[in-house]
Amino acid sequence: MQPLPVPCPAGLIPDATGIEAFSAAYRAAREQQAVFIAIEHHGPRWMVKADTLTAPQHTINTPVHDAIDKAVTHLTGTRQIRSDSFAGPAYYVLHDIVSEPRARELAAALHTALYGNPSPLTTPLSTHPATPQSHRPDKRKPPSRV
Repeated sequence: MQPLPVPCPAGLIPDATGIEAFSAAYRAAREQQAVFIAIEHHGPRWMVKADTLTAPQHTINTPVHDAIDKAVTHLTGTRQIRSDSFAGPAYYVLHDIVSEPRARELAAALHTALYGNPSPLTTPLSTHPATPQSHRPDKRKPPSRV
């Protein structure tokens, strides 16, 4: 597997659905000492996974971590990802993404942020409104905004 470019375009984010694909992508990142990033298909939904432990020399500075945390908080608050998604400090998972293109967009933005440029995280947050309630398996109403 070729090393991913940084920043990695959405179309090059590996699909690590299934144990073999996941193992191959993770092993490649570890061998290249690069941050692992991938998407996975789970039923009708997608997930983004990232892991900085595959790049032992890699560090995440506080402003980058804070930007990623803010993005994940926004995505959960607008119900674009499940509330059990999490942001680091070493492992990142975004659950229950509505489509493959959206998962790729979020994965590319996260990957770029993990390499020190959190600005791409603002585009996915501003260009995609919350997933309509009728398309969510969880039928609770989102919190009202005052």
